Amino acid sequence: MRSLGGVWILCEGRFEMPGIGPGITLMTLGYDPAKKRFVGTFVGSMMTHLWIYDGSLNGNVLTLDADGPGFTPEGKLTGKTARYQDVIEITSDGQRTLTSFMLNDDGTRTQFMQAHYRRK
Repeated sequence: MRSLGGVWILCEGRFEMPGIGPGITLMTLGYDPAKKRFVGTFVGSMMTHLWIYDGSLNGNVLTLDADGPGFTPEGKLTGKTARYQDVIEITSDGQRTLTSFMLNDDGTRTQFMQAHYRRK
């Protein structure tokens, strides 16, 4: 994680995807004083969608909402847009946990990913 001019935070992740190989992600996060909301983006080497975030901070938990491609439980594209939520919890100095959810039509959330980040 590094700062870009004291305005943006850049978070880069590197990991190994079983059966696929190495993956890289880049998240940008900042605060928009006009909106009074956190904003940002997310991209990954394993996807073609640019995720646009809008979120809020509650204590040490940052909740980010985004729209993205819909998937079936088997991982196939539905051709529809779905609502997603990434929840970032700062767990200790230099560490954070990212938990990703798909929002269901009934208002419930289905967790589909969790990552633990730590400084090198």
